[in-house]
Amino acid sequence: MLLNTYFYFKMQNEKTLFLIISMTILLFSSCKKEKEEKAANEKLFQEATANGYTYYQNGALLNGLSPSPHGQFKLRFNSIAQNALASDGELMPTSTFPEGAIIVKELYSNNQLMLLAIMKKAPSDENAGDGWVWAEIKPNGDSSFGVERKGNGCIGCHSGNPNRDLTRTFDLH
Repeated sequence: MLLNTYFYFKMQNEKTLFLIISMTILLFSSCKKEKEEKAANEKLFQEATANGYTYYQNGALLNGLSPSPHGQFKLRFNSIAQNALASDGELMPTSTFPEGAIIVKELYSNNQLMLLAIMKKAPSDENAGDGWVWAEIKPNGDSSFGVERKGNGCIGCHSGNPNRDLTRTFDLH
């Protein structure tokens, strides 16, 4: 009886130890993944807030058309995206943006910048969805829709007709 009790407690302790080790590995793995995601969002935010962007329609405040969740916005392009645009400032219907193109939609409420909706053409990026890295980041750098979501929740609307390389603005404004 004493021997059976010993083996029972030994097995229970081994199971407990196994659970503790497994949970610790999961915790460290999860923390590492969160740090990588945060770093990816911070890098995209830095790229989107750098100098050298050109505003669409001279920085006019545009209204999002239903069912767009974006509301009032200004749109701007980094130099790579800008160089892909035709002389009228729009992407030709059969064209695509080159890798490295960044499009930033500045979302406003009562003339106050509330959010940056960012698309970066990066087909080989592990966070890309349909060739683009997608994020929504607050002006203070906090992510509200991170790159780790791979555009899930964006691509459905952006792939609707009409669209030009998953952008809709040229056909709606």
